[in-house]
Amino acid sequence: MRTLVIGDIHGGLRALHQIMERAKVTSKDRLIFLGDYVDGWSQSPQVIDFLIQLRTTNDCVFIRGNHDDLLLHWLKDNKDNLLWHKHGGESTVTAYESVNDERRQRHIEFLQSLEDYHLDDKMRLFIHAGFTNMNGVAYEYFPESFYWDRTLWETALALDKSIKPSDVLYPKRLTLYNEIYIGHTPVSRIGKTVPVQMACVWNVDTGAAFKGPLTIMDVNTKEFWQSEPLNTLYFDEKGRN
Repeated sequence: MRTLVIGDIHGGLRALHQIMERAKVTSKDRLIFLGDYVDGWSQSPQVIDFLIQLRTTNDCVFIRGNHDDLLLHWLKDNKDNLLWHKHGGESTVTAYESVNDERRQRHIEFLQSLEDYHLDDKMRLFIHAGFTNMNGVAYEYFPESFYWDRTLWETALALDKSIKPSDVLYPKRLTLYNEIYIGHTPVSRIGKTVPVQMACVWNVDTGAAFKGPLTIMDVNTKEFWQSEPLNTLYFDEKGRN
């Protein structure tokens, strides 16, 4: 059995199909999705349908992303957000015009079931964005940090590589877990299109919301598979570009 982690999908069902095929995913594989299933490309409702069905055949962990939380507020409470519309929400709102009430309710239930984080028995943390408490996720005062924080990744990026984990100056957050897998902040911001490791943090968001590919990675071997760039799969759409 493999444990496979999947980066931010952002409504790109075609890319999700590609990586499942390229990684030769079977029902024996455990799948950990890092969140942001929606917003960007036009198939957000279809992505959620696919994930709901996938849960019946595979051992799946679905982490909550900030975009998923924004969609939940819109679907459940009719809470609109102009900034959300400008950052991928507009395509999602348009896509849901053809979604009936029964299907919407299934999607609400799925979004409500998402986990803030997942910690496995090898002290590997899977989380959408990060956390701020120096003692770890169990002590977080601000749960929204789990899907909004960027300081964990920024700290890992800026870390002086000559500082050892045993040094008093080494960031404590980066000593708590053996590995941390995140999405949220595309590695395209540092000119990359493949998963990037900084300290113990692996960033698997390879920019699928924009012009990058979607990525699935084996957390044990670090082998990964990618889709075609999303802007080529949805050549007649803008995504979040």
